[in-house]
Amino acid sequence: MSRSGADLALLLLGGFRSLVDEATAELARRGHQDVRPVHDFAMRAIADGADDATRLGRRLSVSKQAAAKTVAVLRERGYVTREADPLDGRRKRLQVTALGFEVLRQGEEIFDELRERWERRIGPAELERMEAHLATLAGASPIRFDTPAWMARDLGEPS
Repeated sequence: MSRSGADLALLLLGGFRSLVDEATAELARRGHQDVRPVHDFAMRAIADGADDATRLGRRLSVSKQAAAKTVAVLRERGYVTREADPLDGRRKRLQVTALGFEVLRQGEEIFDELRERWERRIGPAELERMEAHLATLAGASPIRFDTPAWMARDLGEPS
């Protein structure tokens, strides 16, 4: 049976959604009912240097206002703080808290468990083959939300 390009895109999206939904549910079972995928993306971006709403918005490809709302939620829940910049007292920098890093660590652990579950379902060789094919097709570097892959390649940056 031949599938369309749209079918392929939906299958890939379905695989992503399946993993993310299961990880979110497991985080909730572990006591983090308030964590959503966008929170993970935001905390990773903040830990990687997106230390204000403007930079975070750029990194996530959302407006500064949307980023500020996400920051407000993360601060309220204790995953992120705003601290005075030691080099510029007028500026406040975002930082991931110990609790935020613990949620990220647990999320990574859960994704490892989910990968093992997929491996049991289709076998280690098939999963490795699928991962190798995806790396060939999509690139081995982590995705970036702030720059489309074609633009990053044109700029000589990892996509």
